[in-house]
Amino acid sequence: MSLEPVTASPLIAGIHHVAIIVSDLAAARRFYVQALGGEELAAHYRAERDSWKMDVRLPDGTQLEIFTFPQVPKRPSFPEARGLRHLAFRVVDLDAVVTRLGDYAITCEPIRVDEFTGARFTFCSDPDDLPIEFYELC
Repeated sequence: MSLEPVTASPLIAGIHHVAIIVSDLAAARRFYVQALGGEELAAHYRAERDSWKMDVRLPDGTQLEIFTFPQVPKRPSFPEARGLRHLAFRVVDLDAVVTRLGDYAITCEPIRVDEFTGARFTFCSDPDDLPIEFYELC
């Protein structure tokens, strides 16, 4: 099957946020704020839901909404399940990212090259095994 590109008037200006449910807010803070360098904007406990919500801003203004909920099922990743496949971050220096993550004992897959764009990329997992991709700008 071949898909032809479609050009249309843009209705979407960009991504505002991506919501992630985690099992451990402290582990998520260590990964998304400390290791990756996101800016924690706020963290609020919502008693009526027994849930935390933490807002993290990325350098381009995009945000992550990080939630906890009691007794959430684990995300099926292997084999891959229908739905959001992974979260990918644009990076300028992939080697620096891999080194920084290593400083936090986070292991990345070997760096690969996108066969269509020639860009380098790698994956790691967040504390809840969500696949995270780092895609180097060419």
